[in-house]
Amino acid sequence: MVVVTGASSGIGRASALAFAARGDRLVLAARGAADLAAVAAACGNDPVTVTADVTRRDDVEAVAAAALQRYGRIDVWVDSAAVMAYGKFEDVPAEVFDRVVTTDLLGPANVARVALRRFRAQDGGTLILVSSLLARITVPYVSAYTTAKWGARALTRTLRQETRDAPDIHVCMVAPGSVDTPIYASAANYAGFVGRPPPPVDSPERVAARIVRLADHPRAEVSVGLANRVIELGYTLLPPVYNALVTPLMRNGGLSRRRAEPGEGNVFRSEPRVEGGPGRFTRAQVSAVAVAATALVTLGVRRLRR
Repeated sequence: MVVVTGASSGIGRASALAFAARGDRLVLAARGAADLAAVAAACGNDPVTVTADVTRRDDVEAVAAAALQRYGRIDVWVDSAAVMAYGKFEDVPAEVFDRVVTTDLLGPANVARVALRRFRAQDGGTLILVSSLLARITVPYVSAYTTAKWGARALTRTLRQETRDAPDIHVCMVAPGSVDTPIYASAANYAGFVGRPPPPVDSPERVAARIVRLADHPRAEVSVGLANRVIELGYTLLPPVYNALVTPLMRNGGLSRRRAEPGEGNVFRSEPRVEGGPGRFTRAQVSAVAVAATALVTLGVRRLRR
């Protein structure tokens, strides 16, 4: 059976639907009861639902207890719960920054602690943590999210090292690039404009398909995104060029032109979620991003040839 935390929207929702489509038994958890009920209804097959916040250890324990009460074991646990805040570091209130890090780093830690104890007790299981391309690179205006994802990646690797004595316990990480989910529009915002996924953008269903594949064939880490490896290469090999390009690319690709008043978004509390990003790109914006990416690769090749 499969537990999905963060199941009410985005990648978590798509994963729940993908597992349900092949007949898996499910326990679904998220902060928003109404959105969670809607996902459960779409899944069918009578999944267990638990209103839970991954930042609260007792809530995570309650999710596991519900799974064990109904099914007696947990075979796969997928954690995709996350929140985001936009704005320059000094403009984001400290309490908002701290809450994003708590949700996106300590939340997965809470899930991992409960899941691994259960897997030890039953001699096997697969933990899949949904990370991000931003666990390997940095971009401006999302410092809290990026900080948390780097920390969660370190945690994931440590957990893999500590479970080497248990060959039937698997700790996996899936790292998507831009995905068309509600997290951007729902985010806390101190940047002045509503966030959006910069191109190229994948669907949550594509990420969910990789998660289902990981459940069947565990691997340490899977990257999902057409441009992920190119961006990582530029970040690693060409820091000056990357740093010169990333801010204008983020302003034009990662922020829409829809103005946003400063606010906490859904960082501290659940809010109704609308699937899909807040805006789509004009042909000129996509072309600008493509030109900049091409310039980055060209400069890199020239430098490597010297």
